[in-house]
Amino acid sequence: MNNAIVLIDYTNLLRNRKKRSLALEKSDRLSDRDIKQAIIEAGRTRLRPVLLTAITTILGLIPLAIGFNINFYTLLSDINPQIYLGGDNVDFWGPMSRAVIYGLVFATFLTLVVVPTMVLLFDRLGARLQHLTK
Repeated sequence: MNNAIVLIDYTNLLRNRKKRSLALEKSDRLSDRDIKQAIIEAGRTRLRPVLLTAITTILGLIPLAIGFNINFYTLLSDINPQIYLGGDNVDFWGPMSRAVIYGLVFATFLTLVVVPTMVLLFDRLGARLQHLTK
């Protein structure tokens, strides 16, 4: 959700900069080409941060999903970590971590593809409504 908000905010910032550079009023509308250019630039700029936050969280949840266990007590006392997969933890935390992983993958797709599309569609809808009221 935060990534989508930041992406929309950055798109609006780029649109306002373009309006200023063209000496347009705040209520004036940019051309479709300029709006698409702002959306593409915002997507290009925010692609790496969105992917990095999603990937690091997913990679951090994988040990929880597969039940990767380390006995830190014996690691420090006997230098024997007793590493194993599975156990009681994966029965409880596994479904939750898999749900969060799948949700992050889906939300990342929505942020990078659907949100910019919706920004363009809502802008066009607003232009048509503004045209109808005149």
